[in-house]
Formats: sequence, C-alpha cells, structure tokens
Amino acid sequence: MMHNPPHPGELLRDEVVSALSLSVTEAANRLAMSRVALSRVLNGKAAISPDLAVRLEQAGASTARAWLAMQANYDLWCARQHEQPPVRRLQDVA
Repeated sequence: MMHNPPHPGELLRDEVVSALSLSVTEAANRLAMSRVALSRVLNGKAAISPDLAVRLEQAGASTARAWLAMQANYDLWCARQHEQPPVRRLQDVA
C-alpha cells in the first residue's frame, strides 16, 4: 500500500525546475503557461493536468503518462484519507 506520496508538483519543482536552476518564471515561459499557474502546481495547490503533462513530455521531462500516473496515485491516496459515505455493492451477492 502506498504511504503519503508526494504531490507530483513537488517532484517537478525539486527534480526538474530546481535541478535545472530554472526560475519559476523561466520554467513557466518554456512550458507556455502563466507563472501563477505553474507556481500553484509546484506548491501542491493545483494538479498536473493532461495538458501540462503533455507539455512536460514535449519539454523533455519524462512522459505525459508518468506525470498523470503520479497525479492519479496522489489523488487516490488523498481520497482514501477521508471517510467515504456508505456504499452498497452494485450487484447483490447470491
């Protein structure tokens, strides 16, 4: 079971933007997005969208699938942290 995965924006910040010594402004310009939008992702306040994942792939930062998988894993972990409403099976067990 996965335990507290990092937000993929943190990985983007630490392993890509910082590792390449890019400012947030420069990285945003290279990814053709606003500095505010990228900053929200890097600080874990916004998700990596499919569009951003494709841009990251085009920019040479891993694959779009890898970024989306990280985001999905993070989102699923977050969903499992809060109580869900009671649900019933869709098909009755015979």
